[in-house]
Amino acid sequence: VQLVESGGGLVQPGGSLRLSCAASGFTFSSYAMSWYRQAPGKERELVARVFSLGFTTHYADSVKDRFTISRDDAKNTVYLQMNSLKPEDTAVYYCAAARYNTADYWGQGTQVTVSS
Repeated sequence: VQLVESGGGLVQPGGSLRLSCAASGFTFSSYAMSWYRQAPGKERELVARVFSLGFTTHYADSVKDRFTISRDDAKNTVYLQMNSLKPEDTAVYYCAAARYNTADYWGQGTQVTVSS
C-alpha cells in the first residue's frame, strides 16, 4: 500500500496550491479519503474528507469556502485545491485512507508554507 502526496511548497498569503495524493495497493474507490495537517507544536487535525463515490464531503470550519477536496477513482488520486491561503495554513499535509471510521493508511506528508 502506498499513498504519495505531492504539490506542497512555499506560497504567498492569498495564493493557491493544489495537493495530490496518488494511491496504490488497495481498492481506492471503496475508501473514504482525507487530508489532515499538522503544524509545529500542534496536534494533527482533519482538514477535509471525501467519501466513496465522491458525493459527500466534509471540511474543517477553518478551511470552508477556501479548500476543495475531490477524487478521481479512475486515477486512484485525491486532490486538495487550496485557495486564499493564510499563514495559519502552514503545516505538513497528509493524506489518509479509511475503509470505515479510522484511517487505515497514511502518506508521508508534504510541507505547505504560506509566507511573504
